[in-house]
Amino acid sequence: MKPNQKIAEATTPEGESLELIEHDGTYMICSQGQQLMTSFSHGSEETLAQLACQPFAPVNQPKILIGGLGMGYTLAAAAQALPGKRVQFTVAELTSTIVDWNRTHLAHLNPGLLDDPRITIKIQPVQKLIRQSQGDYHAIILDVDNGPSAFHGNNNNSLYTLKGLREIQSALKGGGLLAVWSARSDKTFTKTLRKAGFDVSENAVAAAHKGSKRRTHTIWLARKKSF
Repeated sequence: MKPNQKIAEATTPEGESLELIEHDGTYMICSQGQQLMTSFSHGSEETLAQLACQPFAPVNQPKILIGGLGMGYTLAAAAQALPGKRVQFTVAELTSTIVDWNRTHLAHLNPGLLDDPRITIKIQPVQKLIRQSQGDYHAIILDVDNGPSAFHGNNNNSLYTLKGLREIQSALKGGGLLAVWSARSDKTFTKTLRKAGFDVSENAVAAAHKGSKRRTHTIWLARKKSF
């Protein structure tokens, strides 16, 4: 069996460790002994972006906010779902090292992605961009931690509170869509989304396009009502 190889390590602004691990051609980003993401299993992240972006394909100039760059799979799928030149993608990534890894060690996973002129990367919490916005975005995609039951980055918990969801409501255009990825289902979060005023569907999707098809992740699609 081939051993794990630590490629790089970093510390988040919150003081938590991040490690980039390679094993037999598969890359993993881990924190505190927990695997946050892997290049082997990313089908649900791509599905997240497709479901969030496809409704806005007819829009002349869609504006999409993505919370979390990760290994780039969500962003790459969003860019593919909305290929128009006038689309604006803004990615909020808390840790600059993650961006650096996507340009270096992980660049082969999504070649040329960060050179797309439609994409702007901001090194700041996605909450800050949300609070600065007023009806700016057609879609907000949250691929942060493991979802509402996050174990990495306590500051991200505010995204999933009633207050945080109402701030997201304000940042979305009428009819805009919030899409949230999670490693698992969470009925309480579904209720909180509805309490915040969203029309909600909770969807179980395949975790990966390869390997076990029985393993699922959860995607919430929450639409802001048009008045």
